Amino acid sequence: MHILAFTVAGQPYAIPARTVVEVLPLVPARPLPLLPDYMAGVFTYRGRMVPLVDLASRFGAAAGRTGGRLSTRVIVVEFAPGGLAGAMRLGLVADDVISIEEAAETDPVAPSSGTVPFLGRLVRLGGTTVQMVVVERLLPDDLLAGLATVASGAVGT
Repeated sequence: MHILAFTVAGQPYAIPARTVVEVLPLVPARPLPLLPDYMAGVFTYRGRMVPLVDLASRFGAAAGRTGGRLSTRVIVVEFAPGGLAGAMRLGLVADDVISIEEAAETDPVAPSSGTVPFLGRLVRLGGTTVQMVVVERLLPDDLLAGLATVASGAVGT
């Protein structure tokens, strides 16, 4: 399985490369009121509004929001959320992107603890242990459904 490895608050994480649409420099986002702190807002990507998730805030990092460094990246991912029709895109703000590499399915270090639904199993990547992020479970279902409505409209309509 190919994975995209990145860091958040100095810790390595990864997502399946098949979910990645594009990696961008940090983009300005329009804040949306009354959303959790980890929602940085929405940005325009190829004519569509895309919700932007600050991974440092979502992961509960003491340092808070990611950003402000030249290495900060937005990873645009696409996935099919459970219970919703069609695919959805999210932007994930990470400290930096390390690489796209092959991680053998047979190389799990340990399963996830199960207490944090969006954190998956640990895998070995070279000499480093990396935690997989389950993009489909990154946001609560009710928030995901609301954001899908925002993201389904084209800009200017």
